[in-house]
Amino acid sequence: MTGVVTGTSGYAQSGAVRIWYESIPPVAAEKGVVLLNSSLGVGSLFWPPAFLRGLSAAGYRVVRYDHRGTGASSWMTGWSRKRPYSLIDMASDAIAILDELRIDRVHLIGLSLGGFVAQEVAIAHPERVRSLTLMSTSADPTDASMPGPRTWSLIRSAIGALPLLRYRLLGGETNLVKEFLAGLVARSGDEPVDVEEWTRIILYDLRERNGLNLRAVLQHQVAVAVTRSRYQLLAGVTVPTLVIHGSADAFLPIEHGYRLAAAIPSAGGLWLEGAGHPFPYPDMPSVAAAVTSHLDAATARLSGPRDGRAHSNARASDT
Repeated sequence: MTGVVTGTSGYAQSGAVRIWYESIPPVAAEKGVVLLNSSLGVGSLFWPPAFLRGLSAAGYRVVRYDHRGTGASSWMTGWSRKRPYSLIDMASDAIAILDELRIDRVHLIGLSLGGFVAQEVAIAHPERVRSLTLMSTSADPTDASMPGPRTWSLIRSAIGALPLLRYRLLGGETNLVKEFLAGLVARSGDEPVDVEEWTRIILYDLRERNGLNLRAVLQHQVAVAVTRSRYQLLAGVTVPTLVIHGSADAFLPIEHGYRLAAAIPSAGGLWLEGAGHPFPYPDMPSVAAAVTSHLDAATARLSGPRDGRAHSNARASDT
């Protein structure tokens, strides 16, 4: 099915694990490289195409990859709770891609679980990171002192997901496409949704990649649980950082975003009134513009004279 994978794709070897990636060139002169880190259990094909095109049009090479257990990467059939992998292992997968593509430094964008992974990369390999954009994420989602998932919101989300899971498990491509698009339209508000484009993506994922791997959802949850907190370690992160979080996030309440931004000395925040956990957010064009501005500022800082001034905050509630 054409039009889904348009860049150069391949595999990076991370120990015994094969990690699929796609490298999408920029439209014009290349300013830098962005590495996209997906959310829990989700393959990289589900980054919104408009978001990818915006980054490419702004002059950034976009590299997206499937976390272990998802998409075309290794599905980790030998995994068990007694032999789990951690977020640190998943960060090594990201570094394996940079090594495979011979990329020295990269702008990291991480969504939810991908934000956990991006933080681990910045902690362990600061020399490989140009900037961080951390969306709907946390430095420690298991922190008992922080608000946890809102129970009723989780129940409603689970009920809403039942038809989706049924068609994933039992088949029914038409119904699956309808379920996915209905949720996407509901979240997008007044923003247009390209139904034909998303249909191609969903069908490609089902036909070429076997769709959702439910075991990966469990594996990723365990990876989070077995990895230590990052709060103290993030104090050493000095790259320009933008934390984006919605005030109506039911899975990781916005207090996680506030504390994450406070833990990173160079961080600014973009707090989205009324936005929940799912991506894309409402009013996505303004969010995408803020991300691009953040990338441009980080690129200019690294390219220009070092004057010692701190990264300026893009304060959240301004939107």
